[in-house]
Amino acid sequence: MVARVLRRPAAGAREGVARASGKAPKASPDAMTLWEHIAELRRRLILSVLSFVAGSVFCYFIYNHLLNFLRGPYCKAVHRAVCPDFIITQPLQGFTARLDLSALGGLVIALPIILYELWQFVTPGLKANEKRYALPFIFSTVVLFVAGAFVAYEMFPRGLGFLIHSSGSSVQALITVQSYVSLISILILVFGIAFEFPAVLVGLELAGAVTPKTLARFRRFAILIIVIVAAVVTPSADPFSMFALAFPLYLFYEGSIVIGRLAGK
Repeated sequence: MVARVLRRPAAGAREGVARASGKAPKASPDAMTLWEHIAELRRRLILSVLSFVAGSVFCYFIYNHLLNFLRGPYCKAVHRAVCPDFIITQPLQGFTARLDLSALGGLVIALPIILYELWQFVTPGLKANEKRYALPFIFSTVVLFVAGAFVAYEMFPRGLGFLIHSSGSSVQALITVQSYVSLISILILVFGIAFEFPAVLVGLELAGAVTPKTLARFRRFAILIIVIVAAVVTPSADPFSMFALAFPLYLFYEGSIVIGRLAGK
């Protein structure tokens, strides 16, 4: 009781100094009301959506360059001196493909901004020793997503070639631009999201939800689950893409165990 009374003048003195300096005391995140939190979340969401829309509009106008870039795996897969053009069988297919590719490009461009806004919303509620993991987490998630997209792009010629040649020697491949853009876009998204696997595991380890010892104990079950997930989520269903997804995920699993042990020390 005496300690409480003694602390009151100190708090009052601090408030008096704040008033004398003309600066209002800074409100802590815990002092924010529910509606203030919702308003802050809405502002962060609006900025994220605007960045996605701006990136999509930009990619809409450079669509031809993006399509020529994504056309590379198709040219490698057909093994022809002259790379054939895509076709459309319906009037809306070309426009739909343009919208899909613009949305994918907008997401990739806006991803750092989206993660930064998420970090700005979450950081005030973190402790000082937890904030130091925020920036490395954002940086690692962006790098992992780009790495997954790169692996999907590099492995797609083999998977597409396998699918085309499995059709038979008397079958001529006439691929519509919509089907190709949809397939490679989904493949890039799947690989990019799947490559966030180690960031999720390390985050769970730092939060104390799992331990490196537990992950090491369930290694065999994890390998089985990784193979099943790779077989299910790979849109092309070819063995090359499945292996290209499953093998890095297993390496990420082992790497997460090592990182978790180092972080624990």
